[in-house]
Amino acid sequence: MAISEGFNYDKIGDTDYAEEPLNLSDNAVKVLERRYLKKDQEGNVVETPNDLFLRVAKSIAIADFLYDGNADVEGLTKDFYEMMTKFEFLPNSPTLMNAGRELGQLSACFVLPVEDSIDSIFDAIKYTALIHKSGGGTGFSFSRLRPKNDVVLTTKGISSGPVSFMTVFDTATETIKQGGTRRGANMAILRVDHPDILEFIKCKEENTKLNNFNISVAITDKFIEAFENGKDYELINPRNGKVEGKLNAKEVFNLIVKMAWKNGEPGIVFIDRINRGNPTPAIGEIESTNPCGEQPLLPYESCNLGSINLSKFLKKINKGYEIDFDHLRYVVKKSVHFLDNVIDVNRYPLAQIEDMTKGNRKIGLGVMGFADMLLKLGIPYNSEDAVDLAKNIMKFIKEEAIEASRELASKRGPFPNFENSIFHERKEPPVRNATVTTIAPTGTISLIAGSSSGIEPIFAISYIRNVMDKDELLEINPVFAQISKERGIFSQELMKKIAREGTLKNIDEIPEDLKKLFVTAHDITPEWHIRIQSAFQEYTDNAVSKTINFPKSATEKDVMQAYLLAYRSGLKGTTIYRDGSRDEQVLNIGKVNKKETSIQKAPRPRPKVTKGFTEKIRTGCGNLYVTINEDEYGLCEIFMQMGKSGGCPASQNEAIARLISLALRSGIRIESILEQLRHIRCPMPTWDEGMPVHSCADAIAIVLDRYIKNELNTKQERLDMVVTSNGGSNNNGMPAQCPECGEVLVFSEGCVSCKCCGYTKC
Repeated sequence: MAISEGFNYDKIGDTDYAEEPLNLSDNAVKVLERRYLKKDQEGNVVETPNDLFLRVAKSIAIADFLYDGNADVEGLTKDFYEMMTKFEFLPNSPTLMNAGRELGQLSACFVLPVEDSIDSIFDAIKYTALIHKSGGGTGFSFSRLRPKNDVVLTTKGISSGPVSFMTVFDTATETIKQGGTRRGANMAILRVDHPDILEFIKCKEENTKLNNFNISVAITDKFIEAFENGKDYELINPRNGKVEGKLNAKEVFNLIVKMAWKNGEPGIVFIDRINRGNPTPAIGEIESTNPCGEQPLLPYESCNLGSINLSKFLKKINKGYEIDFDHLRYVVKKSVHFLDNVIDVNRYPLAQIEDMTKGNRKIGLGVMGFADMLLKLGIPYNSEDAVDLAKNIMKFIKEEAIEASRELASKRGPFPNFENSIFHERKEPPVRNATVTTIAPTGTISLIAGSSSGIEPIFAISYIRNVMDKDELLEINPVFAQISKERGIFSQELMKKIAREGTLKNIDEIPEDLKKLFVTAHDITPEWHIRIQSAFQEYTDNAVSKTINFPKSATEKDVMQAYLLAYRSGLKGTTIYRDGSRDEQVLNIGKVNKKETSIQKAPRPRPKVTKGFTEKIRTGCGNLYVTINEDEYGLCEIFMQMGKSGGCPASQNEAIARLISLALRSGIRIESILEQLRHIRCPMPTWDEGMPVHSCADAIAIVLDRYIKNELNTKQERLDMVVTSNGGSNNNGMPAQCPECGEVLVFSEGCVSCKCCGYTKC
């Protein structure tokens, strides 16, 4: 039984401090209401943000009673509450959502074993369903499954192979909502020496397949050695450990690169390097990671994550800032205490997971707000100073986190598997936690905290956000707004120009020093992305969630060089994203939102106000009046009226108009619509202004064609440029839209996310 089940929260006394108003942005409030705050059976919000943070603080603090019946839980509750409400530290989303509530599942990431038997495979699917329902994501290695067409001794049949079973997991994930607040995400990993590796590398070549999976190839040191020497390497059948054949390492690596260049997958993990950092090799081998790749775990292990907001640890000096290391030390130690308590309060979906998690007590303390810290310190992201700062700040956090874990071990004892760990072997002092640091995606919690995501650079300096109905809001990076006002260059016109450009580098009004400081994700070369990730990885126990951004013009050779640099730089894995390469997949995320349906493109909502024009065109049935309306994204709807006609022709025209409108708001290319309408013939063709009109459908195509040739949609042009700066547009040139609020989606930290409502899909 979890400790929270038998505890009366009212025993915690004075909490008047929790009535002070919080400094939350409008977006943060919306995200909390949509995803985190308690709701009644009718869906009405029944707690405030203050209530949420107090609920979490209370439920995590009471774990101290397990170790000390006289613990100052009231004081600790206040400490935890203030740390979260000052947005200095936030735990992962399941903890914010579920702590102190009936579900009580607080972990974000799990790894499940998949052994080479039908029983094991379908047990894993069942366990996946339980985990996804409780709000977690799952990682799997499919490397133990026998290859496709291999013998199945019990039935004398042949195996269908790992990829076919992945589709079963994918289908199961599709049908499960995670507690109504998060959706299932999976990681599939296959060793590069598995006989089915080529099929696996190409399994997401079509963006409509396995959309609930991220995939990564487990790269071995032997494979890298064979690649560098231009040699073949051996494929091993996991059923019997025998050599099944050979492949040329260069050809396989080229295929990985080609697929990643095409749509961002597969990623790669350096599995031997990960296991060299495995703190408990006697307990088991690490085969997989969580869905975003930053948390390698043993089978049945889970991890609890949290992030420190670096932007909150700067203090003013003269006209600049310096890092407040004393306060950072305090928050690091409180955060380790918090995350260790989570392990005891947590309600685990499976007994095996509880046993393994409590045996190693892994926690993952990471960071967010790194880009904000750099801007306030006046340090460009793509600079040696930024690399040095990344190393120094993460080294400090790791050292203080280890010290905090040792202090806890002296009071509570080391993690139970300590004697089977590398720490005991090296005769190091006992620690409470087998790992203490992880840098995880912070898409939603960084939005709540009002900070930049993880260790990513900023994605835009200024951009236009569309609000409900017809309003538009100009969003400006607050540090840039402040500095530009101090320099006397701020104006709404300039901010709009920056939004159109997406970068400062071509704007003459901006001084050179500001152009160097305020670089966005797409101003930064892949080499600098990797160097920053490597600097953080050096002092991170687990791994680092980071996207290596490439421009659309990048070549496969560029991607190959980045992968090799990642290996040589000591990374445990990496994910690349070439701008615009995952467009169709981004659009398809609508199919796993709101309604479980087979429709793959959700139309954006129709605004209350549109603008447009009406054109009269002659048809064989009479004059047809075609009205074309647009919203801020472009064409959004068609209306048709055939003189005074009624009956069947009118109903058919209305049906055609509705379907065209639906297609337009779903992002279907206008050219594709025209192809379907052009030259459809009816019994009464006619002529209009010297042009043959074969039918009413053909007439609509003619009017639409005139529109796209003669009308320049300035709003569409502007948003296309904004989308380029933010990292996602669909193959129609229209922005990749959030399926929940319609805003622009960005790709970072291995996920697509919405900076407006907090929607994420990893």
